[in-house]
Amino acid sequence: MALFSTAYFPTVTYMAAFAGCDEVQIEACETYPKQTYRNRTVIATANGLLPLTVNVTKPNGNHTLTKDITICRKENWPVQHWRAIESAYNASPYFQYYADDIHKLIFGKHAFLLDLNMDILHFLVKKLRINTSANLTADFVSPADATDDYRNVFSPKAKDKISLPPYPQVFEERYGFVGEVGVLDLLFNLGPESRQYLKEAGNAFTNL
Repeated sequence: MALFSTAYFPTVTYMAAFAGCDEVQIEACETYPKQTYRNRTVIATANGLLPLTVNVTKPNGNHTLTKDITICRKENWPVQHWRAIESAYNASPYFQYYADDIHKLIFGKHAFLLDLNMDILHFLVKKLRINTSANLTADFVSPADATDDYRNVFSPKAKDKISLPPYPQVFEERYGFVGEVGVLDLLFNLGPESRQYLKEAGNAFTNL
C-alpha cells in the first residue's frame, strides 16, 4: 500500500504516481508542514506559472495535525482562484466540460482542508476512471514503517524526479512545455485522454 500526502488539485506527477497504485493511504495524522502542495496548486497562465494557495488556520498552532487544519475564507481565495483558472484555461479544449464541477469544488462549504482535498481527489478518480482506492490513515505512519512513501516526493521545494512527456498546453508557444503544474492543466488540455497520459507518465518513475 502506497502512502501519499493530501493535496489541493495535485500535481500531474502526483496523479501519475497515484494512478499507478492499486490502493493508497492519504496521511491525515502528520503534523501539518508549511509550504507544500497540501494547500497549494500551480496553474500555467499567460504570465507564467501561478501558485494558488488555500488560506488555512491551525487550531493548535504548529502542533496541528493535517486532519484538523481548517479553511479560512477571510480573503475570499475561492474567487481569486476561480478568476485565475478561468482566465488561464478558458481557451483550453475541455474547460467548459469540467468548469462547473471545478467551480463547485472550489466554492464548496468545506470546513476542513482534508475534506476539500478528498472531494477533489474523488472527483479526479471518477472523471478519469482511475482504478485506485484511497483511504485516510487512522494514525501517523512513520517513514520506517512505510513501504512506498510518496508523502514528501512532490514538493514546491524539490524538483520532481520524473520527466513528463509533453502534451498540448494553452501557452506552449510562449513558454514551451511546462511540467511543474497541477492536474487542472492536464484535465483542461487533454480531457478524457488524461487517463492514458497518466498511465504512460507513471511508467517513467525511477528511484522514488
